[in-house]
Amino acid sequence: GKILEKTGLCSQITFGRYVRQGRKLGVDPKLFIQDLQFNKVPVRVYQPKATSDGQRRGIIFFHGGGWVFGSLDTYEKVCRYLSRESESVVVSVQYRLAPEHKYPAAYEDCLNATIHFMKNTERYGVDPARIIVCGDSAGGNLAAAVSQTLAERSDFPKLRAQILIYPGLQALDFNLPSYHQNRGVPLLFRERAAFFALQYLNGDALHMQEVLEGSHIPPDMKLKYRKWVSPDHIPEKFKVRGVKPLRPTDFIAEVYETVKRFCEPNLCPLLAEDAIVHQLPESFILTCEYDVLRDDGLLYKKRLEDNGVRVTWYHLEDGFHGIISLYDYCGFSFPAGKRGLDSVVNFLKSL
Repeated sequence: GKILEKTGLCSQITFGRYVRQGRKLGVDPKLFIQDLQFNKVPVRVYQPKATSDGQRRGIIFFHGGGWVFGSLDTYEKVCRYLSRESESVVVSVQYRLAPEHKYPAAYEDCLNATIHFMKNTERYGVDPARIIVCGDSAGGNLAAAVSQTLAERSDFPKLRAQILIYPGLQALDFNLPSYHQNRGVPLLFRERAAFFALQYLNGDALHMQEVLEGSHIPPDMKLKYRKWVSPDHIPEKFKVRGVKPLRPTDFIAEVYETVKRFCEPNLCPLLAEDAIVHQLPESFILTCEYDVLRDDGLLYKKRLEDNGVRVTWYHLEDGFHGIISLYDYCGFSFPAGKRGLDSVVNFLKSL
């Protein structure tokens, strides 16, 4: 993608979308599948054909792709699998993508689609007390943000659960242990994580180096959030591969002015106040050892548990970022990805 951009043929984002676009699949003998719009947001609804003794679970799924890539087709196999294996109604949401649509467009689309579904559960045979938000990577970020927003709403039934699959939950510190240990591990490099966050926030990747170095956050704010975002809260066993501490960098006020919305919980859910976090529903968090976002998941797990939220944690020791989206990809599948997907299904069946 970078090569094509430098030669002027197309942008790296356009190229990335092309290779990740997925393809339409044939009819699924076990599912009714239809494309609809919820509050003007495109969605794809998967409903099991088999008869059910009662109302089914409803799963709102937000795809990954750094807020920049991904589509309904990209996650077609994953959503079919979740619907079939857990016998649930799955709603896959096609939120607007960055950089054309900056924050909070994706968050607003996901929230609006979820609210529409919650108001119309009867139409899909879904139990309003068993609605779950689910997402991977950037989709995990969006699921966490939607879950926090709905936790404060008294005009809807409470969400039954949130499922966060290797979520990205903060943009204050790109120097946590997992960022150093896995900085060059596919499918998500350290620099790419900052690149995507900036594309979502501002529609460009200006000041990426300053963000990576940590000079975009004022010292007093770093101190304030250190109780939640710090290597000190990462269990020691996750640091054995070695962490190279960085030399502290000077704060640059001009950069902060362009990225200060990184401190908003709707963009970085790890920064939500305890008053919100303790209201969150039962949670499932999946992390991968070889993933720059591993520590985001570990830190959020601690925050949830500290606030009395029940957490089921599944860690793929041999997993890497994006492994779930590669389920049955071009005819092959990573065993660790299948285990991760099945752990999600098992959690759903317990609800």
